[in-house]
Amino acid sequence: MPSKHVVPLAAVGGTVDIPGDKSISHRAVILGALSNRSCRVENFLVAEDCLRSVDAFRQMGTVIERDGTTLQIQGQGLEGLKPPTRPIDCGNSGTTTRLLMGVLTGQPFEVTLIGDASLSRRPMDRVIEPLSRMGAFFLDVKESPAHLPLRMLGSRNVRPLEWKSPVASAQVKSAILLAGLYASGPTVVMEPSLSRDHTERMMKACGVTVERKGNQVTVRGTATVRANQFLVPGDLSSAAFFLAAGLLKSSSGVTVRGVGVNPTRAGVLEVIKAMGGECRLSRATEQGGEPIADVTAKASALKGTEIKGELIPRAIDEIPILAVLATQARGRTVISDAGELRVKESDRLAALREELSKMGARITEKPDGLVIEGPAALRGAAVNSHGDHRLAMSLAIAALTAEGPTTIDDVDCVATSFPSFWDLLAQIGKAA
Repeated sequence: MPSKHVVPLAAVGGTVDIPGDKSISHRAVILGALSNRSCRVENFLVAEDCLRSVDAFRQMGTVIERDGTTLQIQGQGLEGLKPPTRPIDCGNSGTTTRLLMGVLTGQPFEVTLIGDASLSRRPMDRVIEPLSRMGAFFLDVKESPAHLPLRMLGSRNVRPLEWKSPVASAQVKSAILLAGLYASGPTVVMEPSLSRDHTERMMKACGVTVERKGNQVTVRGTATVRANQFLVPGDLSSAAFFLAAGLLKSSSGVTVRGVGVNPTRAGVLEVIKAMGGECRLSRATEQGGEPIADVTAKASALKGTEIKGELIPRAIDEIPILAVLATQARGRTVISDAGELRVKESDRLAALREELSKMGARITEKPDGLVIEGPAALRGAAVNSHGDHRLAMSLAIAALTAEGPTTIDDVDCVATSFPSFWDLLAQIGKAA
């Protein structure tokens, strides 16, 4: 397994351009393929996870041409997909898997979905249950929780659904809404708190009737998707690693340009503010219904805080890097209501406790979160990513503040979401 050697830095600084948003890139491919016209996608994230979505639709007959970070998709409409001739390999991408299951609910053919070892451990029941009620058949599912590989058979007679989700999950909500495009009436999803809303925003931009009332969203079935163009903003989840580096190591500031700051994704910025971090937005604008801004973070005297409740679904992907910040904050940081992190690419709660403890962090694991006492004098150590891209990158930022070098094992996983991460990390070190 490849490893990375990271040495501490006295300071970081400069301006970086982050690759396109992962969540929006996936959805742009899906809605482009379901469009009744040709669709151009700019600033697409060229990473393994998003390319799995591209390959999935190519297997179902969609013509998708890529030139660098630009895609040209020949939309086939809702009923133009064709049966794949082999299993669709979703790799490590839970987003590809679950959103694709929503689309496949409306397809009258059988598909087998497979994935890598990590994805094959992730539970699929929370998507299978609502989609089954809408008319999808999941074949050979003999145990719960169900995992990949999965065989499913869709239908042209998709039933509308009112679904009260027990968790705030954008993947569950999006799968149901995508299936709802094929339904004979309105499909409604109610969440305990609002999860990221890219699917609703992008559907609406494509002419689909979407209504939101509080934490409830409704899509009208037998819709026509009219996607012409998507410009994908920079990924805030990826930007968070460099903002954290700025908060820990930059008196001049680290600026990330053109980042998506959708309120349902911007929980990380709220947590940074609660911790006393200096983080400001500039050049704010909006494109395709998505707010975008430059974000700058400077070295700050951080303090412990609580991260819980409705903040969690809006900062779920950033919890690993927030845990790193908490190791350097004065006082106690308590993360709660984050049991969802146990079924990500790794058990992120256990992995964060294990690996940050090796570096000297004072961190306690609890069933739904972590308790972190700071500040801790981190030291270089041999640590492992557990095959989890966000854990690998978080450990790299922790290593910048440590005394002595750190070796991170199993770093190939970073390519699933952020292939240019290591180059940009070197860039902000040289710019200081």
